[in-house]
Amino acid sequence: MRSLDIGATGMLAQQLNVDVISNNIANMSTTGFKQSRAAFHDLLYQNINRPGSSSSDSGTILPSGLQVGLGTKAAGVYRVHSQGTVLVTDNDLDLAIKGDGFFQIDMPDGTTAYTRDGSFQLNENGEIVTIDGYTVAPSISIPPDAISIDVNGEGEVIVAFTGQAATQTIGQIQLADFANPAGLEAIGNNFFLETNASGAPSTSTPGQNQFGTLEQGALEKSNVNVVSSMTELITAQRAYEMNSNVISTSDEMLQALTQLR
Repeated sequence: MRSLDIGATGMLAQQLNVDVISNNIANMSTTGFKQSRAAFHDLLYQNINRPGSSSSDSGTILPSGLQVGLGTKAAGVYRVHSQGTVLVTDNDLDLAIKGDGFFQIDMPDGTTAYTRDGSFQLNENGEIVTIDGYTVAPSISIPPDAISIDVNGEGEVIVAFTGQAATQTIGQIQLADFANPAGLEAIGNNFFLETNASGAPSTSTPGQNQFGTLEQGALEKSNVNVVSSMTELITAQRAYEMNSNVISTSDEMLQALTQLR
């Protein structure tokens, strides 16, 4: 009976769906997190009578044919890069991107990672780094005698010194963006890597060339909608149960067949 295999594919698909939704809910408080969606395809069809095939010697054709589906399969899991809510923190080194773009991070292995998490700090050399201590590219060092740090919407890092009325611009934050952000590879710790699917990054000053602007003293929250996620979770659970009922019903039908005398 095809229905046994079809029900099994449906249960596997909804299990993956629940896994994806669960990960979204688990990261609802993760800074800069982008929720994922699972996409599914129907499997190959068994053509008992192909649509459009001849049904008689006089040239008549089958208007619909007879095709039987064989279930579903996971096609992919993609990220939704919509804007998350901006949370004001009043921390000078917290930066939120309002619009498109990613911060560029120099990784220990020499590669460049990309993130929306702008919770930065200073290392022992005064460089702006991530929570893991990775340098924000291009590298910007804050002088030890600076008494204030300002980052404007265009990414200029401006500091003030004791006894000086004039401020000094000491660096420029650059953002990167991709033709297909959904094609980036997530590696954990809020980092993404470039792939062939994402395309090569383009860089620009914040606020130019359709890039987003920066807001100092704020962080971008996760874009997970808790209400929608809970609704999707309940729907996936019900779909899993219905597919299990398909298997139970098929088993009862087979049992009835074995009891025929």
